[in-house]
Amino acid sequence: MAVFKVGDKVNFISSVGGGKVTKIIDTRMVMVEVEDGFEIPTLITDLVLDYRSQPQVSHQQQVVDNVQKEVQAKELLEQERADAARKGELRRFAKEAEKEGVYLAFIPHEQQWLLTGAMDVVLVNHTPYEMLYTFTIKEEEKFVNVDYGQVDKHEKVVIESISRDDLEYWLNGIVQAVFTKEESDNVLLPLNAPFSLRPGRFFKEGSYAASGILGEKAVMICLSELVALKSGDGDFAKIMKEGIGSQAAKKELVKKESPIDKHRTAPGEATVDLHIGELVDNILGLSSHDMFRIQTDYFKKMLDSAIASEYTKVTFIHGVGNGVLKNAIIDELKNYKNTENRMASIAKFGVGAIDVIITDKQKD
Repeated sequence: MAVFKVGDKVNFISSVGGGKVTKIIDTRMVMVEVEDGFEIPTLITDLVLDYRSQPQVSHQQQVVDNVQKEVQAKELLEQERADAARKGELRRFAKEAEKEGVYLAFIPHEQQWLLTGAMDVVLVNHTPYEMLYTFTIKEEEKFVNVDYGQVDKHEKVVIESISRDDLEYWLNGIVQAVFTKEESDNVLLPLNAPFSLRPGRFFKEGSYAASGILGEKAVMICLSELVALKSGDGDFAKIMKEGIGSQAAKKELVKKESPIDKHRTAPGEATVDLHIGELVDNILGLSSHDMFRIQTDYFKKMLDSAIASEYTKVTFIHGVGNGVLKNAIIDELKNYKNTENRMASIAKFGVGAIDVIITDKQKD
């Protein structure tokens, strides 16, 4: 692979023209400033050095240049190996594999001791597209970019390995990405996915579910399913014509957030944990009856919100216990038309959760 440095003049292999290298993005890509002043990310394999622009140098200078190139090549090789060590293929055909999409996962190093030790912050590209991403976290009132790069189709990348003490700094941020594929029936919309997680979620074993595509237990959130990123021929035509996205995308931006949205795990789906510790900060002074009423009231509030927002599935985590809350949920569902219920995935939630399927919007 050719080695370039900032300032090199280069020509494109696959198209006419060239420019000047202004930035080294990673081991595979550089930023090239073309004649009209625009900077474009370009694969190194699509570039060749413009030797006509290189000044004639002495033999001694050539020796020095060769040594520098060898050092650069060694550094790039080490960087390439380090990048490769961060990445890995997904188990895309595993049993109970997640739907195709982009995910954020927090994976404990010690799978037998989920609540202690270091963990990896992992970005998962479970799509058939190559993804160029930036990963940004929020620190007080500022946003700090902690990583950017490229992830191949059906591949994961470790953004950072963190200690539990550092966890609080990684709970709020945003992932942005664009997708590309040599040939495709669809052009994917850019991903702009903010995330916000509660610290308490990481100190409950029930929050760590077995992931089919990762093959490990993790706290995992769906940033977007693949189907939600597909523009469709009509929408893409509008994007090209108007330059501001489809009408559906505009409506989504101004849509008022409903209570169920904070539990959203995928388009049209949500997971609601009804454990009392998730609903109130302090249970001191609450009787068993008080806690049961809070849980059932929150269940009805979230179900009503899901129906109004046209969700299709909500998973309610009721816990094992003596079955009182589960039975109350099932009895309450008799008052809702066009809903069905079934046991949630045992692999993900054990036996303490129920799926409520909303088959149609409620009618009077």
